[in-house]
Amino acid sequence: MKKIVFTDLDGTLLDDNRLVTKKNRTCIEKTLSEGHQIVITSGRPLASVKQIARDLNLDGEGCYCIASNGAVLYDCGNNKVLRQTTLSKEFIKPLFKSAHEHNIHIHTYTDNNVLCEEDRIEVHWYENEIKVPAIIVDNVYNYIDLDPVKIILLDLENQQNLINFQKKMLPFTEGKMETLFSNPKILEYCPLGVSKGNAISELCNILNIPIECTVSAGDAENDIPLIKAAHIGCCMKNGFASAKACADYITEADNNNSGFAEILEKFVL
Repeated sequence: MKKIVFTDLDGTLLDDNRLVTKKNRTCIEKTLSEGHQIVITSGRPLASVKQIARDLNLDGEGCYCIASNGAVLYDCGNNKVLRQTTLSKEFIKPLFKSAHEHNIHIHTYTDNNVLCEEDRIEVHWYENEIKVPAIIVDNVYNYIDLDPVKIILLDLENQQNLINFQKKMLPFTEGKMETLFSNPKILEYCPLGVSKGNAISELCNILNIPIECTVSAGDAENDIPLIKAAHIGCCMKNGFASAKACADYITEADNNNSGFAEILEKFVL
């Protein structure tokens, strides 16, 4: 039976240097050669996901990816967005205003860029992490034309600042958007009802693939729906305790030691 594997990037497929290990590459090539599919399923914006898909030869005919925590379903072979869910542009004003008041970096995206209002160390760190350039403008709300797929806050030193912000904004955000951590440094605000888990179910329906054929791999809080939705949900050894608690399998190797290849060898190849 042919399998379809949905994998997170940071902390899962990629090592801590944001690279793909040799063993992971070899197992990906073998998986594809045997007729299975691999779908990158990331919190990263589409522009960043497409770069990695291209590097791993996951961008040809019949290849798909999921970006922005499930907000975007993309057909790589036909260069076509199958579905995109967005936040209301009106959410930019209160979130950006409150983040600035708390001295926390905040940004959103255009199709090809990170978009923010302050030139801070956090945005340069993020540019380096996802390989997507930033644009700094006076007013994001006035600059952006379309509703954003998500909004991100960053604190490189103290996650508690983000946790406090998340709690303070709950009266405003609850029932309007999803809020979650993709790693301890990054707090994300996504469209209501959007998740990696819903996205893989939707893509399987589009491709007419039974959920029994699915395997997933993740490590963080935003991967919990991904882990739960797949027939076999795997969490990395280096994953969050909350993600491990939901997994059918926890790898013996971490993301720096080809834990993703371990999943492919055990459940696909």
